[in-house]
Amino acid sequence: MARAPLKCKIGPSILNADLSNLYAESQKLLDSGADYLHLDVMDGHFVPNMSLGHPVVKCLRNKIRNTFFEAHMMVSEPEKWVEPMADAGINQYTFHVEATKDVFPLCRRIKEAGMQVGIALKPGTGIEAVRQYIDSADMILIMTVEPGFGGQKFMSDMMPKVQWLRNNYPLLDIEVDGGVGLNTITACAEAGANMIVAGTAIIDAMDQQAVIASLRETVESSIHKCNV
Repeated sequence: MARAPLKCKIGPSILNADLSNLYAESQKLLDSGADYLHLDVMDGHFVPNMSLGHPVVKCLRNKIRNTFFEAHMMVSEPEKWVEPMADAGINQYTFHVEATKDVFPLCRRIKEAGMQVGIALKPGTGIEAVRQYIDSADMILIMTVEPGFGGQKFMSDMMPKVQWLRNNYPLLDIEVDGGVGLNTITACAEAGANMIVAGTAIIDAMDQQAVIASLRETVESSIHKCNV
């Protein structure tokens, strides 16, 4: 598929935000320069934790009309939630390749529901698990921690996966998620990631705008090489 020139996109994960004040926290992130919101959806089965679901997403969408919402579906049966998430106003539905045997039909369903397709890989999953599906996806997410909890340590040994994707798919949106912050963004940017999910690094910052700007500057300094 034809792809647009690569752009840096910063998408804070709201998992570590004050969820009792979700709208205000989300709006503050957007006012601080975030490009999109990364919404972690967990079922307590695929990962050992639970989080918000489509009713909460729908409420947030009613308050925030035009922002790009990505749902990171850390769930065992991603097929079950395609239509509810589309109805809730999700723009990109990112599911785990480990969670389904029917990747191609799921990609079709997501697109038919009017959403973009993201495919995620856990740290223990090799890049070969997703190779045949890349042309059906709008984005590939390389997890840089074990999915399920915020605040984990960044796994730098995931960067060869990012690098392989960037070398073979120069214009593909490649997202990294987990332990990404000011100390680890250079590794992500140099490997070729252009979509950056950062949770605690942004949420807990005294100056969220400065952190987002710094992350963006690092990524954009590497990204022009991919657009040449």
